[in-house]
Amino acid sequence: MDNLEFIEKRRFIIKLGKALHKFGTPAYRLETHLQTVALTLGLDGYFLISPTSMTFVLQHDTDQEYNHVARVKPGELDLGSLARTDELVEELRTGQRTLAEAMERLEEIANKPNPYGPLLTLCAFGTSAAAFAMLMATSWNDVFWSGVVGMLVYSLAYRAETSKRMAETLEPVASLVAGLAACVISQFDASINIPVVILSGIIVFIPGLALTLGLAELAARDLMSGTMRIMDAVMLLFKLYFGAVLGVAIGNAIFGEYLFIEPLPLPRWASWLAVPLLSSALVFIFKARLKDAPWGVFAGVLAFFSAMAGGIYLGDSIGIFVGALVVGIYANLFSRWTKAPASIALLQGIVILVPGSKTYMGLNAFISGESMLNMSHLGPQLFLIFMSLIAGLIFSNVVIPPRSTL
Repeated sequence: MDNLEFIEKRRFIIKLGKALHKFGTPAYRLETHLQTVALTLGLDGYFLISPTSMTFVLQHDTDQEYNHVARVKPGELDLGSLARTDELVEELRTGQRTLAEAMERLEEIANKPNPYGPLLTLCAFGTSAAAFAMLMATSWNDVFWSGVVGMLVYSLAYRAETSKRMAETLEPVASLVAGLAACVISQFDASINIPVVILSGIIVFIPGLALTLGLAELAARDLMSGTMRIMDAVMLLFKLYFGAVLGVAIGNAIFGEYLFIEPLPLPRWASWLAVPLLSSALVFIFKARLKDAPWGVFAGVLAFFSAMAGGIYLGDSIGIFVGALVVGIYANLFSRWTKAPASIALLQGIVILVPGSKTYMGLNAFISGESMLNMSHLGPQLFLIFMSLIAGLIFSNVVIPPRSTL
């Protein structure tokens, strides 16, 4: 391998690593994947990945070694781009593309705009908020107003795509606006549950999945990345909670305390309908490809109902282990059947199980001493749910080993 070829290969690996990081790939999966790609290209690679930095060490001979350190921003989930990048690497491995063609295609994928546009994403934000309120078994009033607040929150997220100032303060401003909007709505509809509507409206930002991925990285002994991801998620949770508290405080100062009128509860079938609705909305929020959408929606439904079935016999918290085990096996089978990354099905299934909302409720109970819903022993239950999730994912990889590192 001459020097020019070594330069071309290392440029591709570095660009590939940055792209996959941008698409939200967990550190332990990304490091393993880059090592596999480097070996395929005839290089020895050593990688150290964290949410905010990347270190590449690539060498071919003892006299050809290259180090590259990059400062990066934490990635956001883009399952469509992740799948396209995985296909690109497979085409390169099988000789269907040259290295130069692969570099050009990787640039196209990394710069590809949101395939669904602002209108569909707006509807997805509203649907996810309304569906989550249905899962909370509150009332139809809360479901409707949660959807409205969810769409209001998306307007801020859309603005943040073009405004650096808004992007830096998006989460606390979004929860503040949600809190203030809920107080305004309560002046016209006294039967809404303000804390539940706020939580449902900002549910897309609640970092339950980030906490789970951080714990998964710790379980994989990627200690630095796991710790950083968990601390980032905790700080995000604090910002969201403070924004919500500030919004409600401003609303109460302007309008005064509201008189809550207990509405009729939702029928039981509403929570079952909420699961496919929420999973369908996540397809657009996570930017998954339409051809992968049915697999992702089914993963969410499978995770929810297998966890519910496990909870009947083992208790709610341990039932999450069953849900994570089943969806992990399903994701690995999906990867084998479709030759696509297991993450596409896994993340859309796991997000239904992660206790992000319960983490927010636990923070609220710890600070204010008040429960948003009738849930006892929330703190110990949270730890047990997180442990059950991670154990289920580990056991699923033992039962059906994953096809690829992604």
